[in-house]
Amino acid sequence: MTTKKEDAHSQHCPAEGVLKLLSGKWKPQIFRLAVDGPVRFSGLLREIEGSNKQSIAVALKELEAEGLLEKIVIRLKPLHIEYVLAERGKAMLSVFNLMEQLK
Repeated sequence: MTTKKEDAHSQHCPAEGVLKLLSGKWKPQIFRLAVDGPVRFSGLLREIEGSNKQSIAVALKELEAEGLLEKIVIRLKPLHIEYVLAERGKAMLSVFNLMEQLK
């Protein structure tokens, strides 16, 4: 449960908001893979060791809701869905790259 004190602090700390966007199971890995180009659900399952369908689906839904990824339906046979970085996600690339350099 979040207290009012924590809410007030997070409103004054922009860095905390950015970190929360990419926090959660598999979100940083999905974001990193999407930097290189469109990603597909089945590809993410293969690329991210230890992942499962439910956790990938939840992470994709949350990243899409936050405006970091866009869902594109490819209406060719067979029908498939790709996820690409949205404008907000592209705007975060410089911050994400700096964070990777600190490791």
